[in-house]
Amino acid sequence: MTTAFSFSRIAVIVCAFAFVLALPVEAVAQTVPVPMLSTTVRFAAKSGADLYASVCQGCHMQDGKGAVGAGSYPSLADNKNLEAGGYPVTVVVNGLRGMPPLGVMMSDEQVAEVVNYVRTNFGNAYNDAVTAEDAKGVRP
Repeated sequence: MTTAFSFSRIAVIVCAFAFVLALPVEAVAQTVPVPMLSTTVRFAAKSGADLYASVCQGCHMQDGKGAVGAGSYPSLADNKNLEAGGYPVTVVVNGLRGMPPLGVMMSDEQVAEVVNYVRTNFGNAYNDAVTAEDAKGVRP
């Protein structure tokens, strides 16, 4: 009984695998989300929301509340440290403690976009936008 059951389970798995292999690549590609991958040393995303999603949320989480685990990733939600726009610009460009200096992988415009996004989302309402010139000014 057990042997027959094992063979039938294997047969089902093999058939399912064969079915997936028979699907056209286009059909499989439509069901799998394609991440925005960079082809250079710079990030490809341009908008603040896209930059946050592809660069920042891996540590700071989708809701901006941070995380604790293998490391401590600070919450960006309702964060008073974001009030002065120069602070997050400096942190994004030059890094701070465990955060890498992302400025080498972002243009001045991208830095401004992601900082403005974080400062106006996750419960933050700092509407005095930072500019690409602000980012340029903190680069070494």
